[in-house]
Amino acid sequence: MRTQQSLRQIARTLRDHPSIRSKLDIAQSTATLGLTSDSAGQPGDDCAVLPTQDGYDLFACEGFINAFVQADPWFAGWCGVMVNISDILSMGGHPKAVTNAIWAPSADKAQPVLAGMKAASLAYGVPIVGGHTNLHTDELQLSVSILGHATNVISSFTAQPGDVLICAVDLRGSYREPFDNWNAALTAAPQTLRTTMDILPKLANSNLVHSGKDISQGGIVGTALMLAEASGVGIDIQVDAVPRPAEVALDRWLRSFPSFGFLLSARPENVEAICQAFVARGVSAAACGDINDGSAVQLSGREETAVFWDHERTPYLNLTAREPHHA
Repeated sequence: MRTQQSLRQIARTLRDHPSIRSKLDIAQSTATLGLTSDSAGQPGDDCAVLPTQDGYDLFACEGFINAFVQADPWFAGWCGVMVNISDILSMGGHPKAVTNAIWAPSADKAQPVLAGMKAASLAYGVPIVGGHTNLHTDELQLSVSILGHATNVISSFTAQPGDVLICAVDLRGSYREPFDNWNAALTAAPQTLRTTMDILPKLANSNLVHSGKDISQGGIVGTALMLAEASGVGIDIQVDAVPRPAEVALDRWLRSFPSFGFLLSARPENVEAICQAFVARGVSAAACGDINDGSAVQLSGREETAVFWDHERTPYLNLTAREPHHA
């Protein structure tokens, strides 16, 4: 349905939303550690990129908000595996193995988190190979890490002016209330999950995609901003073209965290082939914007355009964009 809010109102609301502003914390950590996109592993991508003789090892880690883990511990465990897999896929890789770190007041409190992790591991076919356990803490907390491998990498640093922005999202799901997590994984058969895992690696190996990221916390707009800043470009998001469930308001959708969702940039002549690769597996995909020479991420509709964020004026991750070693 069409939102009653103007795009300016939506942009302002999104700029101030906690899921968007939480990413600003990254710059605090990287500054203290002295990390930039020149550092080993190339911070700013969805995974650390570690060159090998036959491609690239990919390493990533996700920590989870305590309130989410405590409110929905089984799903939090499932998400620990799922979102890490998405990070590997977003860079054109195949996930290899997962580890975890869990803190809980007791074994009984930890059980649903671990059960969710186990269920996701079995569904996706990615093994859990170890981790860290503490069952004598005050709160339930979770962090999960993953290792993957890619032959060719889809980077956050290589979007180019003239590229088309593509959004691919599995819309066959619903919200896991009360959070903005769009879940299209729990209702899917394991074979469906595993076949969709092949899409991004095949696109990477075909050299059809210039750049990309998985749609993470911060949603489509936050992810577009990270992609724009890493590549040193601007992005115009044409909101009416973004794949979206009919019943979901635009402002919520633009900040939502889907279980399977990616933003990609590509040359115009490759857009149809890329979208078809997703659609053939039941995933919605469409061209929904343009990459330009600017530094602003803006929302465009039929009658209105609004700037969401200008990363040159207000840095987001604040990592210097540069040509990656693996380009």
